[in-house]
Amino acid sequence: MDGLVLSCVPVAANRSQQWRPASEQQVAGGTETGQAQARGFKKHIDRSLDLLTRLRLRRKVATEIRGIKSRVVEVASRHERYRITGGGVAAPRVETDPRLWAQPTAAAELVGIDEARDEVIRALVEVEGNGVSKQQGRIVSVVGFGGLGKTSLARVVYQRLRAQFDCSAFVSVSRDPDMQRLFQDMFYQLAQKNNARTNVIDEISEFLQSKRYFIVLDDIWDISVWRMIRCALPDDNAGYRIITTTRNFNVAEQIGGAYKLKPLSFHNSKILLYRRIFGNENKGKCPDEQLADVSDRILKKCAGVPLAVVTIASLLASKGGNKIEWYKVYNSVGTGLENNLDVSNMRMILSLSYYDMPSHLRACLLYLSVFPEDYKIDKVRLIEMWIAEGFVQCGKQGQSLFEAGEIYFNDLINRSIIQPICDWYSGLVEGCRVHDMVLDLIRSLSSEENFVTVLNGVDHISPSTTIRRLSLQNGSEDHSVTRSLKQVRSVFVFPSSIGKMPGLESFRILRVLALQGCEVPQGHNLRHLGNLFHLRYLGLRSTHIAQLPEEIGNMRFLQTLDVRHNKISSLPSNVVQLKQLMFLHIDWSTRVPNGIGNLTCLERLLLRIDNSSSMDIVDELGQLTELRVLRIVFDEWDDDKVAECLCKLQKLMSLYIEVIHGQRSIGGLDAWVAPHHLCRLDTRRSCWFSALPAWMNPSLVPMDRCEGAATGGPRHPRQVASSPFSRSGGGP
Repeated sequence: MDGLVLSCVPVAANRSQQWRPASEQQVAGGTETGQAQARGFKKHIDRSLDLLTRLRLRRKVATEIRGIKSRVVEVASRHERYRITGGGVAAPRVETDPRLWAQPTAAAELVGIDEARDEVIRALVEVEGNGVSKQQGRIVSVVGFGGLGKTSLARVVYQRLRAQFDCSAFVSVSRDPDMQRLFQDMFYQLAQKNNARTNVIDEISEFLQSKRYFIVLDDIWDISVWRMIRCALPDDNAGYRIITTTRNFNVAEQIGGAYKLKPLSFHNSKILLYRRIFGNENKGKCPDEQLADVSDRILKKCAGVPLAVVTIASLLASKGGNKIEWYKVYNSVGTGLENNLDVSNMRMILSLSYYDMPSHLRACLLYLSVFPEDYKIDKVRLIEMWIAEGFVQCGKQGQSLFEAGEIYFNDLINRSIIQPICDWYSGLVEGCRVHDMVLDLIRSLSSEENFVTVLNGVDHISPSTTIRRLSLQNGSEDHSVTRSLKQVRSVFVFPSSIGKMPGLESFRILRVLALQGCEVPQGHNLRHLGNLFHLRYLGLRSTHIAQLPEEIGNMRFLQTLDVRHNKISSLPSNVVQLKQLMFLHIDWSTRVPNGIGNLTCLERLLLRIDNSSSMDIVDELGQLTELRVLRIVFDEWDDDKVAECLCKLQKLMSLYIEVIHGQRSIGGLDAWVAPHHLCRLDTRRSCWFSALPAWMNPSLVPMDRCEGAATGGPRHPRQVASSPFSRSGGGP
């Protein structure tokens, strides 16, 4: 028993390890085997999942590598196409100045230059009343469009006057000048020897001391280049003369003595054309009467630009006297001239202006290709489109997008790229036109970069499969668009092509829809308008519509709504949901709904308040503190409410007020102090101040208007200055 007890102690102490029945040991062994099998199966699954994951990752990496390779190929192609060097886009390098091709070989070949030559000479050498002008330095900066003849004019004046001076030089500056070589060339022409010192600027300055020198600096693009050159030219009393040429009016003004070169007259254009083609000395009469009409039409497109006339003349000369071929050339001007050497050289000359622009201006210029040839482009409409496309970026603090867009517009004018159109009454620039040769250039560039797809009966379709901006200009051709329209950002339709316009349901990300002047069947083309959620610009001016769809409130990003010259009696009530609306263009007869005060981003507004309108609208008007341009018409005048409202609008730059019923003074505004930036005030229909406001400078208001204001009597229909004015205290 003792032995049994002693043998049982270790079993009790370690029962689970040393002594168990056989059946229990079998169960335990089976469990361990099952667990091992489960662990092995789990490891197998884990390995399989890991393998699948790695395969998936490898496939993803391979796909990304293929995408990177394709993008590298695309970037290389774009690099070659855009000629990218360094950090920006540069003009193609030209070993020989292309302008030399257009220079006449003899002065006798120049046409219509006599008047401009004499004016420049008078500006350089004319003696003042005190007779001391010859001892004073003078500068004339000739400015004008590329190909207008600035270099030819400067060269003629240079040849005429250089003998009167101790030394002279004619230096071509160009767009990207090598300044060291430029100064070496200048010194060689002045001193008739090579420079001997390292600092050639000092050597030029010392050489010119006490000498009468005459220098022509041709083709200046940047004012900083002029300032650098000016450091080498002493400003002494010997009586120097300097002529510069530039395409940029701002540069000419900063240099001083700006002289704006005019285009050739139509008669002189004829002489130049026929002389180049027929080689005779006729006085502007076509030797072949059958070609007279078509040549006149072609010259109108050339618009007096000698470069354009010479280019077309070379093209026509190759066609012989074939009238049909001449008409083909006429039809191609502005819509894609055929490619020959003369046309390529002309494009190269004009393209220098394009490549000199910053990137934001290039986009704005290419955008003009959406408009047809000879189209009058409204400035306000164009800037609003630029804003909708995202081309305009705010500049200095407090500057609106529209003000920044105006700077872009003026810059294109100052660079002589577009031609300004002025209002006949005020003289202010209200629009622009694009010279046909420039239009041909920007359409060519636009097609290469797939910027705009133009359908006008001429092959200007980009080879890309993606349409970004679509311009339908001619309904005589079958504009069957076979490519996808899902990526189209902008659609421009002109009247003759409205029947060819695809349905709005074809577009998904449209930002600009311009249908101005098109007859839109009510409820037809606008049926899906409410689905264009990304729309920024909606131009429906003169489209014969009577109402807007209620779904317009869905377009929460809309910035411009133009529905002028239609039969719309009132805007839908949900227009007040368009919180980002900046420009609202409506007719006098179109009523706005209550809640207009919600549109706090509005900058431009035309509004009529009649007897049926709630005077709450005047209170709401005071909430639109971003307003820059306000045109408001009253059936009846309410001094207190209007004055209180206008006092809140401190960003106003242009204000138009009209009271329809009765002749009356708007004396309630006598105590109103105009906003700091107000530069245009227009009152009509027998409205006047009881006295000229203290903040208005009397010297800038015509006397007949001032007298009317002082007497309280009726005056000129535009009662108070439609021209800029400033406060008498000296503020802007």
